[in-house]
Amino acid sequence: MALIITDECINCDVCEPECPNTAIAQGAEIYLINSALCTECVGHYNTPQCIEVCPVDCIIINPDSIETKEQLQDKYLALTGQRGQQAPPV
Repeated sequence: MALIITDECINCDVCEPECPNTAIAQGAEIYLINSALCTECVGHYNTPQCIEVCPVDCIIINPDSIETKEQLQDKYLALTGQRGQQAPPV
């Protein structure tokens, strides 16, 4: 479930610095989200931070990149170099 930014984006610049995975970047006309880096903030926050700060609600789930929470968690672990590491004891 990587996210996308629709053409309703007003280039306000508030989403890019909120992304913990640096998945958001300025495109030719609007901001873009790199689906290979987007975990919907799984592993970092309870909700996608870009959606939280977007003043025009132009960030939606990408219908072409549907991922489960488990897949997003696995992507987070891979991006942070934690995949395959043993979980800390409880």
